Amino acid sequence: MSKTELKKADLDVVAVGNAMVDVLAACDDTLILEHGMQKGVMQLVFEEESAQKIYDAMPPATEKSGGSAANTVAAMAALGGAVGFIGKVADDELGEIFAHDMRASGVAYDTAPLSGGPSTARCMILVTPDAERTMNTYLGASVEFSDDDIDKALIEKGKILYLEGYLYDKPKAKKAFSMASEMAREAGGKVALTLSDPFCVERHRDDFLDLIKGKIDIVFANEDEVKALYPELSAEQAHQTLSSKVDILVMTCGARGAVITAKSGSEKTSVPAFETVVKDTTGAGDLYAAGFLHGLSQGHDMEDCGLMGSACAAEIISHLGARPECDLKDYVARKLNDYKAGADIAVVKAHG
Repeated sequence: MSKTELKKADLDVVAVGNAMVDVLAACDDTLILEHGMQKGVMQLVFEEESAQKIYDAMPPATEKSGGSAANTVAAMAALGGAVGFIGKVADDELGEIFAHDMRASGVAYDTAPLSGGPSTARCMILVTPDAERTMNTYLGASVEFSDDDIDKALIEKGKILYLEGYLYDKPKAKKAFSMASEMAREAGGKVALTLSDPFCVERHRDDFLDLIKGKIDIVFANEDEVKALYPELSAEQAHQTLSSKVDILVMTCGARGAVITAKSGSEKTSVPAFETVVKDTTGAGDLYAAGFLHGLSQGHDMEDCGLMGSACAAEIISHLGARPECDLKDYVARKLNDYKAGADIAVVKAHG
């Protein structure tokens, strides 16, 4: 199985993404219905007053640093990786929570906070007994991110720059993505992009396609996101088209595991999903990316990278929240050892 050669660097991954605080609570369907939410999807909350109304109605909750790319690098730190993060919070209490949590997790984080603008972003996550997550996201200060916040010195220290699709909204963020990609490539690094969500792809399809063309080496996406990128094509054609444009395409397929296509489509590897009791799917894609990127940064082949991703995803969906609740490094090692020893009970076999 192929390996990808990466430059020698101080940091494995530097991520750019939304800096937000996850506010997570278990609830029944009543709260979701009362507030007119669409169950199981992420919905944007545009007004701070509306965000506060939902927050006030939530049952007792946990509050931790979050955001998709932030979850990814925090998990990589838990695996023993050296990582950094760039993202915008406000100069307020939630902003302090975010910064403290990230640094305590072992992530290098020094982005200057915003003063006099929107408050720190928050993602209010309601988890129902069927393990579905309904997210209400107020982007607040996070979308005030601009090219002025790009830390060139930090990016140049990384083997891989990891860009979060959720952040790719305002023109200044798009400019920042392009600038950061160029900095990373000029320094000899690879650039990875997560498409984040089908709605992100639908909103930014043309811009994503332009970014992928010539500035992205690695793409993370699920099946729906790949299809949304090329709505006029069949699922198979969409996969083939996207994989031909990047060095590595990692397409997650839920309980069927993932398909990793490398060398611009010439090599394909399928990996299974690890069996677990699903309690909350929050962060599954973020943690899959963490395991895969950690493996990649440490020189593993595509199969092992994919298995590390599957193991991280299995841990995170076994409990509430998007941060590991065990020694993630040990958990991943045990899962991979069981799999390679032929313990069929350890995995859900990939279909096909």
